[in-house]
Amino acid sequence: MSVLIKDGTVLSPAGGIAADVLVEGERIAALLQPGATLGGSEIAADRVIDATGKYVVPGGIDVHTHMQLPFGGTEASDTFETGTRAAPWGGKGVIAPGSDADVVIYNPSAKTTIGVATHHMNPDYSAYEGFLVDGGVDTVLSRGSVVIENGMYSGRAGHGRFLERGLSQYLV
Repeated sequence: MSVLIKDGTVLSPAGGIAADVLVEGERIAALLQPGATLGGSEIAADRVIDATGKYVVPGGIDVHTHMQLPFGGTEASDTFETGTRAAPWGGKGVIAPGSDADVVIYNPSAKTTIGVATHHMNPDYSAYEGFLVDGGVDTVLSRGSVVIENGMYSGRAGHGRFLERGLSQYLV
């Protein structure tokens, strides 16, 4: 299956750029100039997602890490750009040809109410229940498949992949 994410702001180690992202299978196949064509023909994909006005963020970074989150009169120190630069590991954390197609399309203009009903992790408690925050996740691709769209989870059990790693150096 192929997915074309059009007209978003792609966050990469080089910073934010206007680009289209072509996903084929479980990998990012290409970063393209917005509206690019192949031999004069529009780029074909099984599915097209409009990301106009949204950030296209490497999904290896859990946006729950509170990047660019305004809260309590302040804002988290990491922006999506700086957090993205800091995170590449194991094919995750970067949107580049050949990297894993784990992508979050984030809408900075949305308003999100945090709560048990809106989490996709099946919790029974949220310390932030009822808090209204700026921004919100629009769409999530895991290994090239759309697993969250319009607030609905459509993934399947066993689709994810565990990447084992050792303890962080500050814990050793």
